[in-house]
Amino acid sequence: MSPAALPAPPAPGPMEASLRALRDGGRKLLVPYLTGGLGPWTEHLRAMADAGADAIEVGIPFSDPAMDGPVIQQASELALRQGATPGSVLDDLRGVDAGVPLVAMTYYNLIFHMGEQRFAGEAADAGICGIVLPDVPMEEQGPWRAAADPAGIETVLMAGPITPDDRLARVCEQSRGYIYGVNLMGITGERASLGEQGAILARRVKALTDKPVLMGFGVSTPEQAVDVAAESDGAIVGTAVVRRILDGETPEQLHAFVSSLRAALDDS
Repeated sequence: MSPAALPAPPAPGPMEASLRALRDGGRKLLVPYLTGGLGPWTEHLRAMADAGADAIEVGIPFSDPAMDGPVIQQASELALRQGATPGSVLDDLRGVDAGVPLVAMTYYNLIFHMGEQRFAGEAADAGICGIVLPDVPMEEQGPWRAAADPAGIETVLMAGPITPDDRLARVCEQSRGYIYGVNLMGITGERASLGEQGAILARRVKALTDKPVLMGFGVSTPEQAVDVAAESDGAIVGTAVVRRILDGETPEQLHAFVSSLRAALDDS
């Protein structure tokens, strides 16, 4: 994708409006992640929504997930072996009424192969209202945004601990839905400790924008979710969910885990 001028951000979409309203009502936001196409994944998705998720990120499996750690890589490889494709994941979602915003998380190769217009249209038709593209720099998102914005797909941008101030301001301006704050450098995965980088980043981002700010990477326990939400608007929990699915947990067991995250955030 060649660099192109980004369009002016449109008015806040339904996902951002939903998350803002919950946050402004005093709720700390919870956004779990799962790998699309892996086992009875739509049942897991419904269980997480019923357990109190405020939005759910759906990973569309890719063979070379550069930012994902070994657990999510394993899940993606297994889903691909089970026949998952972007089309099949979106088809599965057409039969799901989760009741919360759904955010696709994937890599640009898959979109390029399908074509931006087609992917955006099919994703919106399947109920996707947001997307995270970790391998596409903000400056190169023009062609994608030209397809996504009219389709109602809110493109979420990521910010990391070493993002400089001037770039962070542009990320806050251009991101839609929410700002995805990365707690620590590196790939996804559970961590015993998250350190202070995430809290510092959350404070920097919150000083620049009123959009919802969610912190992810490494959040593994209810206690860690509370910690990262202290300086932000909420937590993104991925690997800890996917590991449980790989371990064979049932939708009921996953519901219990997400409920524990929800309860901890509500009590904080």
